[in-house]
Amino acid sequence: MTDEKIVIGAGTPYPLNGILSIPNEPNGLLPAIVLVHGSGPGNMDSKAGNTYLFKDLAEGLSEKGIAVLRYDKRTFVYGKEMKDDTGMSVKEETIEDAILAAELLRKDSRIDSNKIFIIGHSFGGMLAPRIDAEGGNFAGLILMAGSPRKLEEIMISQNDDLLDSLNWLLKMIARKQITALSAKFENLYNLNDEEAKSTKVLGKYVRAYYFKEMGEHPAGDYLRKLDKPVFILQGEKDVQAKVEKDFEGYKKILDDKRNATFKLYPNLNHMFMPSIYGNILKAQKEYKVAQKLDKQVISDISDWIHSIA
Repeated sequence: MTDEKIVIGAGTPYPLNGILSIPNEPNGLLPAIVLVHGSGPGNMDSKAGNTYLFKDLAEGLSEKGIAVLRYDKRTFVYGKEMKDDTGMSVKEETIEDAILAAELLRKDSRIDSNKIFIIGHSFGGMLAPRIDAEGGNFAGLILMAGSPRKLEEIMISQNDDLLDSLNWLLKMIARKQITALSAKFENLYNLNDEEAKSTKVLGKYVRAYYFKEMGEHPAGDYLRKLDKPVFILQGEKDVQAKVEKDFEGYKKILDDKRNATFKLYPNLNHMFMPSIYGNILKAQKEYKVAQKLDKQVISDISDWIHSIA
């Protein structure tokens, strides 16, 4: 493959560096993929500890004749400038740049503009249906370890999982913190936008508006209307997305749709790499172990894209 340096959003207030991986021996116009990050600031390789999910995806899929576009997340580059924006939502954080990435691919003469796909990982998987509907206009969607649940539901659920791993003293302290956070979330949708923008829910900067705006655009609403192919993948040992709540949740939403494909991977974690600890408390420790994306996942995504393209 050839890695070409590109810029997403050139000429906007938030230009982002990225890489377009192009197969070495293209056979006609190429299908292409936009990669969309999980939660938090992330670089173009989606570095987590000593794992590099997006770099692995780009290398693996470009070897199979698919162009892959990855780029730094806006909050990774401009986090300091954005932290005081009380009206920041997932639109500014993620959606706008993913749409700009798709537009950049459509202008590339080597890319088949009718065969541009999105891969959203984790938080990116949650947003992918909305990105598609709001201007991405993809040929198909690939959701890796995503969730149809609201973000605040996932956070409370993950905190509850953490509780189960703590000793009695830490559990008592943590339970008070979780109860306080739950109380803030309970009133979320009773706030108007201005109230939500002035209400802090996490730390110094994260406002209720961020959760409220996202929660008012649930993934299920987009997925129920979706008539294009969607591929949903999850690792059985994922401790951040839940098989019974998330993978099965997608199945319920898409139950009657022939356009949906599902695959669950034994012993793979949230990064689609072999599970080591299987414990949410040790997730960061697990990611410090240098591992590669499972090759079967790359093959399955490639086969699915080529079957459509």
